Order: sequence, then C-alpha cells, then structure tokens
Amino acid sequence: MARYIGPKTKIARKFGEPIYGPDKYFERKNFPPGQHGLSKKRRKSSEYGIQLKEKQKAKYTYGLLEKQFANLFDKAQRSKGVTGEVLLQLLESRLDNVVYRLGIAPTRAAARQLVGHKHITVDGSIVNISSYLLKSGQVIGVREKSKSLLVIDEALKASNHNKYPWIEWDKDTKTGKYLNVPERTEIPENIKEQLIVELYSK
Repeated sequence: MARYIGPKTKIARKFGEPIYGPDKYFERKNFPPGQHGLSKKRRKSSEYGIQLKEKQKAKYTYGLLEKQFANLFDKAQRSKGVTGEVLLQLLESRLDNVVYRLGIAPTRAAARQLVGHKHITVDGSIVNISSYLLKSGQVIGVREKSKSLLVIDEALKASNHNKYPWIEWDKDTKTGKYLNVPERTEIPENIKEQLIVELYSK
C-alpha cells in the first residue's frame, strides 16, 4: 500500500506543530521549512490555502492518502450528525489509530506496520487491514505469537493506557476494548474540521 515515507520533521514544521509526536529536530527548528522560513514577509494565506492546509494536516496526522481521505469524507457526509465531527470520529475508529491509542505501537506508522504484518487481532481473529473501522464493544488484541515482540513490549511499558475514556486496556491479556465512538472533546488532535468541510463543499 502506498504511504508517505518522506521527511516527517519537514511536514511538522510546515504545520507549526509536532503532528507525528515528540520531535527534537522540530523543537530546534519550529519555523516553516525553506529559505524563507524565518522571513516575516511570508505571503498571507488565502481562505482556500488555510482550508487546504487543514485538510493536509489531518491527512498527514492519520497517515491517509488523498483518495482514502476523500472516501472517508464521503462516508462522513452520508452519515447522520455534523460532518466534520463524524469525519474525525471515523479517523479515530480506524484499527491502526486505535492500536496506536492503546499504546501497542509508539506511532501510527508503527501501528499500521503491526496490523499489516498480522500481529493484531479483532475479536480473536487476525485483521491486517489498517483502515478497518471498529465498532463499539470490539476487542483488539496482540496475536499470541507476537506478544513477546520487543517493539510492542517497549511501547506498552512507555504508554499511559488510561488516557482516553473511549477505550480500555487489560494489561494481563494484552487486549484493549473499543468502548464507543469518541466525542469531539475526547479527540486531542488540533484539527479545525469545519475548514475541511468548507473546502470539500466548494
């Protein structure tokens, strides 16, 4: 599957925040990339530019390509509720994101790799589709053979499993439960979803 594999600090600097997690290089250079990065004469963004930037930020944060993101937006538009909020809820319900939120993987990219390599189960069955949308009550686990993997072990030790009220973690069985769709206030990402809705409605 195609995915972004370019320089991540450069992307974080473009948006002015560490969207991929803690980044010591971003902290040293927290201004836009390029020769005019520190210039105070940077051209003011248009309304379209601001909206496009917000969409790109969401895409890079969750690791989706353009077509995947557009398909998810269409699904959100057809659903009941506020389109922007539903879009973020769908993004949070993806299997790779929940594996990351549970602390099984240190990043979403690592979570995608674990899912793709068949290390993750849903309700006891192996699922290797990162975009799989979880439903309330489903149980996410680490495959028995994979429980001793160093990357999983280290991620679990470093994680705060009680961070999100819409998922719960059982450290004894190394399984997590997707309790319910998160409310907008429970999603920590700094994304202005209304700007994305306005962009797609042009």
